[in-house]
Amino acid sequence: MKRHAMNRRTVLVTMSVVPAAMAVGCAGTPAPPTRWYELRAAPPEPRPAPRPGDGAVWEVSGQVRLPGALDRDTLVVSSGAASLVPLPGHRWAEPLRESVPRRLVADLALLRGERLVWRAPSPAGVNVTRQLRVEIDALLADSARQSLRLQARWSLTDVQAGATPPVLGQADIDVPLADASPDALAAGHRMAVWRLAQRIAGA
Repeated sequence: MKRHAMNRRTVLVTMSVVPAAMAVGCAGTPAPPTRWYELRAAPPEPRPAPRPGDGAVWEVSGQVRLPGALDRDTLVVSSGAASLVPLPGHRWAEPLRESVPRRLVADLALLRGERLVWRAPSPAGVNVTRQLRVEIDALLADSARQSLRLQARWSLTDVQAGATPPVLGQADIDVPLADASPDALAAGHRMAVWRLAQRIAGA
C-alpha cells in the first residue's frame, strides 16, 4: 500500500511539473520586435527649383483615395496572380491614408511654390483657383520585391467663374527597389509619391 501511494504521488508530481516546464519554455521565446517605417518628410531626390507655371493656387483634397488593401498598418506585398502578403512585424508608424496626402501636398508645394499649394481646407484669405483630387489605384511591390508600382488618376478643376472643363491625368509609375528588405520597400513608397507629385506638377 505504501509503495502504491508513493508511485501515485510520483505520477501526480510529474504531471504537475511537465506543463509548468513547457510553459517556461514557451515564455522564454519572446516575439520578434516590431519594426516601424515612415514616409520621410524630405524628398528622396535633390530639391529642384520651384516651377510655378501659370501661378494658379491649388487646393488639394484632404483625402487621397487608396485601395482598401493598403488601409492597414502592416506593410504588404503582392504574391502570385491575385494574392496579398502582409509582412508580420513590419508596420507603418502612420497609416498611408494620412501620410500619403500630406507628403503629396508637401511635394507639390516644393515643385510649384509654397504659397501655390494648400491642403483642403485652405486658410482663410487664400484665393484658390483650382482644386486637385487624386485617387491611387495601386501601390504595391511585386512578389520578388524588385520594384514597386503606383497607378493613379487625378482631376484638376478650375473653381472660378467661367471655369474650363477639368484637366484629367493618370500615371503608371514603376520604382526599382534597392533590395528585398522592408526598409527598401518603405523607401520605394516614398519615391513613388514623389514621382507622382512630379507628374501632376508637370502636367
